[in-house]
Amino acid sequence: MNGFIRNFSRYLVGVVFVFSGFVKGVDPLGTAYRIEDYFVAYGMEWAMGLALVLSILLSTAEFVIGMALVTGMKMRDTSWFLLVMMLFFTAVTYNDALYEPVPDCGCFGDAIKLTNWQTFYKNIFLMVFVLLVFFNRKRYKIRLYPAVQWFFVMVYFVGFGYFSYQNYNHLPMVDFRAWKEGRQLNPEEEQENLVYLTYRNKETGETKEYLSPDYPWNDPQWLENWEFVDQRTVLLGDQPDHGLFAEDSFGNDMTQVVLQSPNLLVFISYDLSRIPAEAIEKIEQIEKAVAEHGAGVVWLTASLPKELEDWQEKYDFLYETYFADGTVLKTIIRSNPGLIWMDEGKVVKKWHYNDFPQGEELDQLIEKLNTNQP
Repeated sequence: MNGFIRNFSRYLVGVVFVFSGFVKGVDPLGTAYRIEDYFVAYGMEWAMGLALVLSILLSTAEFVIGMALVTGMKMRDTSWFLLVMMLFFTAVTYNDALYEPVPDCGCFGDAIKLTNWQTFYKNIFLMVFVLLVFFNRKRYKIRLYPAVQWFFVMVYFVGFGYFSYQNYNHLPMVDFRAWKEGRQLNPEEEQENLVYLTYRNKETGETKEYLSPDYPWNDPQWLENWEFVDQRTVLLGDQPDHGLFAEDSFGNDMTQVVLQSPNLLVFISYDLSRIPAEAIEKIEQIEKAVAEHGAGVVWLTASLPKELEDWQEKYDFLYETYFADGTVLKTIIRSNPGLIWMDEGKVVKKWHYNDFPQGEELDQLIEKLNTNQP
């Protein structure tokens, strides 16, 4: 076979695997959430505790295979691992495309979103080059002793595994989500939205969609025969899709309090009962500093009101708390708890609980909050 095609195939597949492994490894918790979705879909809830380990192993394996392909290390062994992994992924994504047990496989993390069918077609396209690499595996030559090649492969494995673990213990070094630092979540100016309403005929089952308010809402006969089914909103212009809906204990919409308040500290915990003990002390120090200097602070949680009451009583916690969807909170920040500095809709800074500001850093933060200096 032409050497150019052979090497092109190796480089193409290698770069794709390096990229896929990186975007998963830089956000191992997000990848773990995707794996948990698969466990739930296939009735394997007993394996939920393995999701994070599998996340790190999967991203590391992809990255190592990709690097081995790009550098030409251990091509015979690498080709076998590559083929097995691609066959497995292709089978899984074909099942996803047919039955949609999960809406998004997360093959490229949050960096690139693909539908299940797009993911399957991508794998079919890539499989052509994988097979070219596999059937030509004996033709790839590199002037390094096998022991040296294995050494480099182990360096890739250990190095990237450590990289992924660090991203778990802190926030992702690269954030591909809407709530990344520096993002403005409020539109610069008020823009019109289109609201479409779907109604169904009670007798025939026929459905019709209307652009609000252009539907016969004042026709009694029509209202008698048709029932409301659903509505959808089309955002006009460039409006960030932050996904947050926050409400207080009375059901009042408090989303704009979070998005419009100047210099606000927002603690986020999708599950208050899972906050580690080492984070409690840091939270108490931050809350004490906030109370002394009068800076604004709220909490967002997906815990039930009774769980919140118990937590408030246990830790003498009196701060304003709003309720939000747990999946959204996990998307906002990969930490339980996490902390965000918001300023009129702008995400100024985010902290994992391992990195909560303390001591001099906390003093500087409070000073900036009080002087309105992000």
